[in-house]
Amino acid sequence: MVKVAVIGVIAIFLAMSLKSDKQEFAMLVILAASLIILGLALSKIDDVLSVIHMVESYLGDNSVYINILLKMVGITYVAEFSSNLCKDAGYGAVGNQIEFFGKVMIIAVSIPVIKSLIQTISAF
Repeated sequence: MVKVAVIGVIAIFLAMSLKSDKQEFAMLVILAASLIILGLALSKIDDVLSVIHMVESYLGDNSVYINILLKMVGITYVAEFSSNLCKDAGYGAVGNQIEFFGKVMIIAVSIPVIKSLIQTISAF
């Protein structure tokens, strides 16, 4: 975690120093730091996936809900990451549209869970 914090702080200081003269380079520094941090996060995903596979083996047929949950988390992270990059680059409207699309996709992915919930409630 300290490594990620240091990368982020260094990138911010570099971007701040470049922002007045070379704004395009400041954005590239922020983008590079973001991608490095994303790469570091993805390198830790194996541990998370092994636990998820273990939980799936315990759930059996109900593991479809774990898959839906993972899709929702993935959509959230991708939408937030890309939206923040757009907003930092000065394209807030595009960032807002990405957020909106992410929300719509989360609803679309969660439809099987909603259907299952309605069926369970109507069975009572």
